[in-house]
Amino acid sequence: MPDRIEAPRQISAPAGERRVLPIDGYTLALSWSPEFCRTRRREPNHRLQCGGVRNGGAGRFGFILHGLWPEGRGRQWPQWCRPARPLPRSLVRRHLCVTPSVNLIQREWARHGTCATRDPGRYLRAGAIMYRALRYPDMNALSRRPLTVGQFSSAFAARNRGVDPSMFTVEVNERGWLEEVRLCLGRNFRPRRCPAHMRGSHNRTRMQIWRGGS
Repeated sequence: MPDRIEAPRQISAPAGERRVLPIDGYTLALSWSPEFCRTRRREPNHRLQCGGVRNGGAGRFGFILHGLWPEGRGRQWPQWCRPARPLPRSLVRRHLCVTPSVNLIQREWARHGTCATRDPGRYLRAGAIMYRALRYPDMNALSRRPLTVGQFSSAFAARNRGVDPSMFTVEVNERGWLEEVRLCLGRNFRPRRCPAHMRGSHNRTRMQIWRGGS
C-alpha cells in the first residue's frame, strides 16, 4: 500500500447515458490483472496495479474486483443514476487491495453504485465481501495446458459450492487471452444462471491465460 494516494476526482455521466431502471440482479465483474498489465506496465495511471511488473511478469495481482454492476430486466441496465461526489480518500484506501485503482473505484461508484444505494461505503463493502468469498482455480496450472472457455468455467465453478458454469460468463480478447470473469447474481446477491442475453465468449472458444514471462 502506498504511503499516499491521489485524491479521487469527480466523474460525471456522459451526455445521454443516464438510465434509472428497476434492478433485477447484479453482476460481479473480476478482471485478470496480468493480462491488463501486460501492455500497461509503464503507464503512470496504472502504477499501483501494474508497477510490480518486471520483464513481462504478472505483477502484484491476479483477479481484481472490476465492479459490482446492477442489472435490469432486459438488455438495458441502470447507470449514472445520481451525481457522485469524490469519495473520501480513507474509504478508497480501504478497497485498494481488491480494486487497485483510485480512478476505477470512483468510476464504479459513480456509474453503478449510485443506482444501488446512496451509501458508497455499503456499495464498496458488498463488492469486496463477494470478491473475497469466491475461491479461485489454480491459474498457474490452467495456464500451462490447452483450454477452452467451457473448461475454464467448469474449473472456476468447481471451486465454489452451489455455483455451476452457467452462472459465469468469460471474456476473452481478440488475441485469445483471458480478460474478465463475470458472476451473475440475483437481487439477493446469490449466484444465478446468467440470462440468455448476457453472453461472453463461446464455451468452445480456445483461450490462454497470461501469467507472466516465465
